[in-house]
Amino acid sequence: MKNTKPLFILNETILPGERKTIYMEIAKLHTATKLKIPVIIERSKIDGPTVLFSAGIHGDEINGVEIVRSLIVQKINKPLRGTIICIPVVNIFSFVNKSREFPDGRDLNRVFPGSKKGSLASQFAFHIIKDIIPHIDYAVDFHAGGASRFNAAQIRIAPHNEELKKLADVFSAPFTLYSKNIAGTFRNACEKRNVKMLLFEGGKSLDINDHIAEEGVNGAKRLLAHLNMLSPHHKLSQVTDSTIYISKSSWVRAKRSGLFHDYNKIGCYVKKGFVLGSITDPFGKFEQKVKAPNDGYIINANHAPIVYQGDAIYHISNELMHHDEERSKD
Repeated sequence: MKNTKPLFILNETILPGERKTIYMEIAKLHTATKLKIPVIIERSKIDGPTVLFSAGIHGDEINGVEIVRSLIVQKINKPLRGTIICIPVVNIFSFVNKSREFPDGRDLNRVFPGSKKGSLASQFAFHIIKDIIPHIDYAVDFHAGGASRFNAAQIRIAPHNEELKKLADVFSAPFTLYSKNIAGTFRNACEKRNVKMLLFEGGKSLDINDHIAEEGVNGAKRLLAHLNMLSPHHKLSQVTDSTIYISKSSWVRAKRSGLFHDYNKIGCYVKKGFVLGSITDPFGKFEQKVKAPNDGYIINANHAPIVYQGDAIYHISNELMHHDEERSKD
């Protein structure tokens, strides 16, 4: 069906078949320098849903920014039908500072839906929810592991949501984790407004990993193909394994402080007692092996060279949803 309805966002009009970059300007730097958030909109002349690809809610999670940038550069965001909106950097203030939090120390992903007259982070959240989200049907928000913790490519969805599970099947990341929607998060705010959102996690902060970026781009293409929005100019990569659903997981924590040596088993299936890494002191007096507490997949590994007692160093699955659908174990 031909689309004749104009789209009105941030006092701008975007017609069917039009591409336009509009800007959110909420506040300035302390130097009076303007900070604008580019919102890249591509519309088809054929009616269809509206999909949002967003990243950079935490300004140091660069891998997500790279994924959305790649969608734009490769013209994957030019839809066969409907509308695709890309916001590569939501949290422009933190991105400039290469930090997770806003200058006031607040985490943008804990203040949604925000407030018109609240903190700076809260005002950002308010305008995203007010000006962007009412137009969205589906969304993928791209994240990376905080600090030096490297996430295997994974989708996170709330349990007992069959519609999101179907979309996670389509996206087909190596892993899908069931995790509750936390109050104050972008995902939680979108769910309350009936936006079907997948949260992608992959890589670590202040880093670009090509494999993780490729997983994110390929998943986005599969999602668009499922919605009949992917241009025929783009080919889908073949999926060799179904996503592995993890219903329960836990963290392995450092039992003492020291230099940390990770043995690079991210994404692998390991048996209980398998040596994942080791902790040593700087003076050659001790070496403590870090062993898997149970059989499971390693879905996150800490890449910090120095750890303290109690630091989270590995994230391991405890329970899989479909044991008969496990991929071949490394």
